[in-house]
Amino acid sequence: MTQKAIFYHAGCPVCVAAENNIIEIIDRSRVDLEIVHLGDAPQRIDEAAAAGVTSVPALVVDGSALHINHGAALSDLR
Repeated sequence: MTQKAIFYHAGCPVCVAAENNIIEIIDRSRVDLEIVHLGDAPQRIDEAAAAGVTSVPALVVDGSALHINHGAALSDLR
């Protein structure tokens, strides 16, 4: 059974570095990973907020948000 994970970011250098690291360490055979660039998909900001994301980059797994670093507050992306 694969888990669903969503990595939200805003495209800043901190976010891109985190994205590259996440892609390297996630076992894609066990985790269905979706990458969401909120600058390109601002309609998904509310979705990220509902999942508990307060800043990006953040990884949401099984409904729990893991804030990896503080690149930008979600409120700044609105």
